[in-house]
Amino acid sequence: QVQLVESGGGLVQAGGSLRLSCAASGSIRSFNTMAWYRQAPGKQRELVAIITNVGGTNYADSVKGRFTISRDNAKNTVYLQMNSLKPEDTALYYCRYSDYRGEYRGPGTQVTVSS
Repeated sequence: QVQLVESGGGLVQAGGSLRLSCAASGSIRSFNTMAWYRQAPGKQRELVAIITNVGGTNYADSVKGRFTISRDNAKNTVYLQMNSLKPEDTALYYCRYSDYRGEYRGPGTQVTVSS
């Protein structure tokens, strides 16, 4: 089992920044992928960014150039630095851990961007 706890969400004005963190604990495997998803009310879940255990990354087109995903393997933590936030970035953000056994996700942290 893997447990995930996100933090760092909040209310911010458009153009502002937030840094989300997701700490993983439990049975962590060396070869894994971690990702950030978001879901706004009435909208489909969206993959925001993904990072492999060796640091390979990929981003949704909607956040490229504004968001940066990173990880600290020693702390089993993944981060999402979000800059130039827009009202359309408002959503529940949650992280996902996956390895050969399957996927786990955290409860999420709310990000609200006011115009």
